[in-house]
Amino acid sequence: MLTRRIIACLDVRDGAVVKGVQFEDLRKAGDPAELARRYYDEGADEIVILDVTATVEARLAKARTVAAVAGQIFIPLAVGGGIGSMDDAAAVFDAGADKVSINTAALADHSLITRIASRYGNQAVVVAIDAKRSSAGFDVYARSGRSRAHADAIAWAREAADRGAGELLVTSMDRDGTRSGFDCDLTAAIADAVEIPVIASGGAGSPEHFAEVFAEGRADAALAASILHFADFAIPDLKAYLRSRRIPVR
Repeated sequence: MLTRRIIACLDVRDGAVVKGVQFEDLRKAGDPAELARRYYDEGADEIVILDVTATVEARLAKARTVAAVAGQIFIPLAVGGGIGSMDDAAAVFDAGADKVSINTAALADHSLITRIASRYGNQAVVVAIDAKRSSAGFDVYARSGRSRAHADAIAWAREAADRGAGELLVTSMDRDGTRSGFDCDLTAAIADAVEIPVIASGGAGSPEHFAEVFAEGRADAALAASILHFADFAIPDLKAYLRSRRIPVR
C-alpha cells in the first residue's frame, strides 16, 4: 500500500494566512512563514500556499511570501493562485516553489498544463479542481469558486491528467471549512478516473475524516488547514491515529 501524505495548506491574502467557510468569510490565522515552519517541524509531508487574490500587487506579495516560506522548510512546496502564464509559473519557481497549482488559467487554456510540464516536469504541475455538487454530478468552478466553468469534474480530471498534470488537488466547495468530513464520493470518482495522485481537500475536521478519505475516497494525500491553524489537532497526533488504523504514513 502506498504511503499517504498529509499536506498543510496555507490560504494567503495580503501576506497573511486566512481561512473561511465555503470560500467566504475569511479570517486571519497567522504568518505564512511561521506556520509553515511549525508544520514542517511537526512532520507535514508537504506545504501548499494558495494565494486567494489575483491583482498585480498580490502577485508581488506572493513572491515574497513564497521565498519566506521556502526558506523555512525542507519539504516540497506547491504554490497556487493567480498563475496565468509561463512567466507567472517561472516567477513562482524562481521564488523557491517545487510545484505550481493552476486552476482558472488551465480551464481557460488547457495547453498551459502541457507547456509547464514540458519545461519543469509533470511532477511540478498540480491542477486544482474546485468542485460543487449539482443534479448532474460535480460542476467545476474557477476564479476562487466565483465562476462556474461548465465542465464536468470527472471529465476535466481526465483531460488534465492527459495533458500532463502530475497531481490533482480536488477541493469540495460544499465541504470547504465546514469540518464535516471530506467528500469521499467526489475524491473516489476522480481517483478511479485517473492514474495520477489525487489530493483531497475541503472538510477535514477530525482524524477519522482522514482515515475515511484514504480508505473510502482512495486519496493519495489529504489537505488540512483549519484544524491545524486553530490548534484542534497536531500533525503527530493525526499520523499516530492513522498508523493505529493501519494506514501507512511517513
